Amino acid sequence: MADGLYADGIAAGRLSGEEYEKNFADLHPPLDRHEAAVEADRCYFCFDAPCTTACPTSIDIPMFIRQIATDNPLGSARTIFDQNILGGMCARVCPTETLCEEACVREEAEGKPVQIGRLQRYATDAAMEADAQFYERAAPTGKSVAIVGAGPAGLACAHRLAMHGHDVTILEARPKPGGLNEFGIAAYKTPNGFAQAEVDYLMAIGGIRLEEGKALGRDFSLGDLTRDHDAVFLGMGLAGVNALGAEGEAADGVESAVDYIAHLRQARDLASLPVGRRVVVIGGGMTAIDAAVQARLLGAEEVTICYRRGQEHMNASAFEQDLAASKGVTIRHWLQPTRIIADNGRVSGIELEYTALKDGRLSGTGETLTLRADQVFKAIGQSFEAGVLNGSTASVELEGRRIKTDAEGRTSMPNVWAGGDCIAGGDDLTVSAVAQGRDAAESIHRALAG
Repeated sequence: MADGLYADGIAAGRLSGEEYEKNFADLHPPLDRHEAAVEADRCYFCFDAPCTTACPTSIDIPMFIRQIATDNPLGSARTIFDQNILGGMCARVCPTETLCEEACVREEAEGKPVQIGRLQRYATDAAMEADAQFYERAAPTGKSVAIVGAGPAGLACAHRLAMHGHDVTILEARPKPGGLNEFGIAAYKTPNGFAQAEVDYLMAIGGIRLEEGKALGRDFSLGDLTRDHDAVFLGMGLAGVNALGAEGEAADGVESAVDYIAHLRQARDLASLPVGRRVVVIGGGMTAIDAAVQARLLGAEEVTICYRRGQEHMNASAFEQDLAASKGVTIRHWLQPTRIIADNGRVSGIELEYTALKDGRLSGTGETLTLRADQVFKAIGQSFEAGVLNGSTASVELEGRRIKTDAEGRTSMPNVWAGGDCIAGGDDLTVSAVAQGRDAAESIHRALAG
């Protein structure tokens, strides 16, 4: 370990430069040409492929795998991008083990599915490395569309609208585009600046203007957008962080897991990022896993995930849970936080109560457990901040605290569509956000053309 570390508490530089580089290397190294050909040959090329049905973007998976098998990676990439222009990122972060690969016939027959995600990465990486541009912008229509948010939904919507010849302006609150692809995903899943490389590849179609540092409700209103543009797409995601509801939650060292991951993703030097020796993460989803694993990779000695329900209820996939365990993270179930223990205003431990299901409802048992901790991450979900609609909630109907849309992404407000994490009924997956942005763009195009 590096010199000058504190005996306890949060500190930076716990590991050597070589250890950081090794820990945050690519989680799944890419397939080479031979490996891709061998893996593609395992596909049965099903006519009514269940993998395609399981894909939220409906990629023709047997087709793109057959194209790899015939040594046509660029044609394969075109098949993927036709349905999912962010196919490169989705190949890296999609929970394929619970989507296309779980539905694979090989999985049913042998318990070993075709590695669809890695094959998808092989093809899309080949296209991006060759800068193969498959799409041209149609003749300008004279119509303009404003998109709020440069995350997966907004980017997919923008690209499809540009293909149809519409002028697109993306307004992004952060200083960089990409949304959760850039700020919210574990660094070892998308190293080497891939998220920004994918944005650059997508934007090359032309007709898309990006304005960064522009937030809805602060720099402009929804009324401004509907006045100045022919259509609006809302894809701003979720900005609020749910509170623990525990006593002492304001203590130093209690942080949002989403914010911590964002800081990590933007850090130029991982040795500059402080991390505790004993870290507790509250939550059971992908964000909780990402925060916990990265805390271990940054040098935390003890990392514990505490989840209020059982293992079978966790939103994180079995693969992600196994990954956490392989990195030395302890996952404990049936525990909910009740009190943050602080010493001079800084967290030194956390008290948790055991939980149980009684008549189908979760309740505390009264029995408690105390864990030592010098850093606690909140990863119990995010919320949509409806206030950013700037008084337009009467026109934009909400459902379950998120924006209500129809099957095409239309909101209750004329000429306003929405997609991604900010809409009701979403599953908070990058691939689903891409599908919603793409489909909303087609609906917008039909409306503008009509």
